[in-house]
Parts: sequence; C-alpha cells; structure tokens
Amino acid sequence: MFLAAIVRPRWYNAILHSVGVFRSARPNDMVVAGVGRTFQNIRLFPNMTATENVLVGMHTKLKSTPVDAFFSTRRQRREEVESLERVRTFLDLVGLPGRGPELAKNLPYGDQRRLELARALASQPVLLLLDEPTAGMNPRETSEMTALISRLRSELGLSILLIEHDMRVVMEISDRITVLDHGDRIAEGTPDVVRRDPKVIEAYLGTPPAEAAPSGTPAAGTPAAGPAGSPPA
Repeated sequence: MFLAAIVRPRWYNAILHSVGVFRSARPNDMVVAGVGRTFQNIRLFPNMTATENVLVGMHTKLKSTPVDAFFSTRRQRREEVESLERVRTFLDLVGLPGRGPELAKNLPYGDQRRLELARALASQPVLLLLDEPTAGMNPRETSEMTALISRLRSELGLSILLIEHDMRVVMEISDRITVLDHGDRIAEGTPDVVRRDPKVIEAYLGTPPAEAAPSGTPAAGTPAAGPAGSPPA
C-alpha cells in the first residue's frame, strides 16, 4: 500500500523523501513511474464491462483529450481502435478470451481476480505488486493463478513483488523470499534456504528448532511475504 502511495501516513513523505519519484506520493504518479498493483480485496468497477475495466488501466498511456473525444477526431478514433485491440490482448493473456462484453460483477470470483490482473497489466508496469492474488481461491484456481503469474514473469519480463499467505504459492514462483512473523523479519533468501530455516519451521509449524526436520516445508496458509523476480523492498 505504501509503495503504491494508496496509504499515506504522516511519516510517509519523510521516509520516501530521498527516493526520486516516490516523493510525489500520489497513486497516479506511481502508475506513470511503472508501478502496477492488484488488491487483496478485489477492486473492480462491478457495473462496468471487463473491457471497460481494462481500459481504465490504460488511461495514463492514452494521448486523446476530451476535445478529441467530443469532436471524434482522427486521433481519438485511431486510439480507440488500438486500445480495444490491446484490451483483447490482455484479456487473452490472463485467460479471459471473449469475456470483454460481460459485466465485472457477473464474472466468477476467480475470473474477477484475472480481470484485476489484466487491468494492472494494461498500465504497462515494470514492477507489479500483487497483494495475496490467490486469496479466497479454491485449490484449482490457486494452481491456475500460480501458473499464470509464472508465465507473465517469463513472457513479459516483469519484476513482481508478491505478498502471499499460501506458502506453496510463494515457494513455487519466488526467486527470493522474505519471511515475516508477527511483523518481524525472521528469514530471507532463496526458497531452498528459507524452507530449511529453523526459525521458519518453528514459526510456521509450531515445532521447536531442535525437533524440526531441517528439510521440512512450511505449511500452506501461514503468513509470509515473498518477492518474485525482484529484490525485496
């Protein structure tokens, strides 16, 4: 929330004062800077179509002005055609081909998650922040979303900062993981290093380090933060 400038406590500007564009501390500036995000709780426009929701994600990239739209200028017409084609590309990319005309509220929960991801991709980010992208999903949907995120990383070359409670998801798609326990950082490293860390085993399995198997894998559904494809913030 802080990186996307959506939550702005009083100390926010002071902490980020020295890091360039982040001093602006406005969500639209974060988008222009190349930071996209999805939310733990879905924040789509329910009474807009899937196409319209994705178009919202493109607004910082469009050149047409309200005057262009009013007079239906050549630039506006050309940009509209190009934008709709890009929308179809993003919907296809996240597994929603042909779903553009449907209202967001009528899509199944898992597809709403995919639509929110398509909207974030429409802003053409270089850093994508995913806040528990599999929250509320059943095992099949979770597996499909995990595979989708991995594919987006490889195909689009995105850096992804992931916050996720499902350890199986974190371990499968992360290059580097930071583990938090009640707000304290207890481990950091590659998945192989983290899954063998005694503190992680103790915190996640409730087993004292001396009794825990070094090769044990943390259980799913426990608090963790895992950056995928980028160094931890």
